[in-house]
Amino acid sequence: MKRNVVLDPLFNHWYAWTHLISPATAALNVANHIKIMKSFLANPAVHEAAVKDPEMMGGPFVDCPTSQTERIATLLERTLVTQARPLELVEALKGLDAMLLKETAQGLSLESLYAKVPAPLRGYVELFYDQENRPTFRLFESLLYRSPYYNRDSQALELFMSGADGRPFMLSTPRLEDPSRLHVRVPLDSPVIDELVRAKWTPTTAGRLRELVGVDASRESLLDSFMTETCESRVSEPYRGDKMRVRYFGHACVLVEGGGVSLLTDPIISYDEEGGIDRYSFSDLPETIDYVLITHNHQDHAQIETLLHLRNRVKTVIVPRNDSGSLLDPSLKLTLEHLGFRDVVAVDELQTIDFPGGSILALPFLGEHGDLLIRTKTGYVVRIGERSVLFAADSRNMEPELYAHVHRWMGDVDMMFVGMECAGAPGSWVYGPLMLRPLTRKQDQARRLNGSGFEQARALVEQFRPKSVWVYAMAQEPWLRHVLGLEYTPESIQIIESNRLVEHYRERGLPCERLFGRSELFL
Repeated sequence: MKRNVVLDPLFNHWYAWTHLISPATAALNVANHIKIMKSFLANPAVHEAAVKDPEMMGGPFVDCPTSQTERIATLLERTLVTQARPLELVEALKGLDAMLLKETAQGLSLESLYAKVPAPLRGYVELFYDQENRPTFRLFESLLYRSPYYNRDSQALELFMSGADGRPFMLSTPRLEDPSRLHVRVPLDSPVIDELVRAKWTPTTAGRLRELVGVDASRESLLDSFMTETCESRVSEPYRGDKMRVRYFGHACVLVEGGGVSLLTDPIISYDEEGGIDRYSFSDLPETIDYVLITHNHQDHAQIETLLHLRNRVKTVIVPRNDSGSLLDPSLKLTLEHLGFRDVVAVDELQTIDFPGGSILALPFLGEHGDLLIRTKTGYVVRIGERSVLFAADSRNMEPELYAHVHRWMGDVDMMFVGMECAGAPGSWVYGPLMLRPLTRKQDQARRLNGSGFEQARALVEQFRPKSVWVYAMAQEPWLRHVLGLEYTPESIQIIESNRLVEHYRERGLPCERLFGRSELFL
């Protein structure tokens, strides 16, 4: 199979991300998809104009021409039928929230309320009081995965030739059937996907690929166009030098190799492309990756598309621990396990995982989550021998005393990666579909998903005193555009603030750069 064949994961004809796997968050996002499609059908010209406006990039606008109105209407009708059970769950969640909002138990026992829980949720929730003595609930998320509400039948793959980095924004545009794309009905945990991925590096037969995909005779020629008789070299040879090699693959994806160990952070990787910006691709990864480290559960850091390409070569995935059952904070461990990953380790803050010759330390992560109680977030410090690298991801250093406490315990680091997406989207951009009581516009704008600006990043650097600083996780690479819908200009505050940091430390003789495309560093 050609290496630039895209394997896009889908859920009900929408690009699949982690919130479309966990049953409750998937149901709420389906309800949001219905809202978006109804908006398009009511005003298709408005949507068509909005997606052409750079100021509207990443907004809730369907990126389809008005000529596709009938096809969107057909998908909407089909969704109302095929997703009827998840939509029952949505109404039950709203009903439970409304019931608890009106509840006047006055701090007394909640036991009698279990009989009033809406039928679809009976046996799937625990009622309790929060610290303000208000009744609320948590989900038995692992049980929901074993219920009729977990919808594997809606999962699929879409295969097509990459050829360019442009794809419609994933949160607002469904994937309509296209004669140049192959829709494959297969659950995302299927070993069929592993075999398709392996076929990019290990020769197979056309007959076997046709068997895997289950393609009918009318689509065989399309599948054949995804194949090649040219056998390219296998994946990259493992690094065997005596230093630590650090390769930047774009955004927050960094490969660390040394001492016979390989670690990859927040995988989101380009396909093998001809032309465009210089980049690393899947072909530049080692055949075996010992650890994948995921910092948080946003679509640009826990990307299913890339993770499925890595599933057959990754030994262990490390994620932040979260067993809360919160509707706003689904378990990333459960999500990955239901995507077919066998060894997923959830870590608490300041927990260390040791390996021969080194360790992985989980760091506290502040901000970038709309002031919501989201536990699924962590930074990491990777140590190999005497060398150390800190990955702060999108953490906003709003309380420097936190990292002062951490530094007193763990000391300095040699290299630091810090994200500076300091003017993020409103909180509703990711969490709006999950909020049973929407934020006001004022609240939404105030509680943005902000990372660190110059002052916050500078304080982090001064605290941990690295020998070099690298600004990353800025979503500037073109293969991120369909995931985040971002495009900066020189006047963008993210560019201005990160330029300040780079200039500030270069003037003081400390190596500092905002990374873009690809880079190779050594410690």
